[in-house]
Amino acid sequence: MEHWKRTIERANRFFMQGELVDAREAYLQALALAQVLFERWADADEAVAACVISHHNLADLHLRLNQPEESAEYLCAIHQRLLQTMQDPRLSPALREAALRQSSKTYVELLNFISEHGEYPRPHRLLHIDTASPASHHHGVH
Repeated sequence: MEHWKRTIERANRFFMQGELVDAREAYLQALALAQVLFERWADADEAVAACVISHHNLADLHLRLNQPEESAEYLCAIHQRLLQTMQDPRLSPALREAALRQSSKTYVELLNFISEHGEYPRPHRLLHIDTASPASHHHGVH
């Protein structure tokens, strides 16, 4: 957890200084750490939050680089990951519940992105599937 935190903080400093290539590199390292530790982290809420933050920071970075399509990919990837986590019976109930709680945040981020930047194929497909699936009833449940 500490290593991930330090990596994110370093990435945020680069981002604030406008050093976007270095920021992207550090955000990608943080994302890799969060993904490797996702099922092994002692605290399920922290594990899920680290993954969400890593994806959302990369999405913000790509917007700053004027690459909304890449941004949409990161927003979709994490929302999809949470939906899959919620439905994976081999994962711990704590991790599945943490994914459920965070999924409302990733859903809102996707909707905000679309309202600001328009439609892209992957968010459109993902949200279409999301609203058609039984899992769609989870939004707003905490």
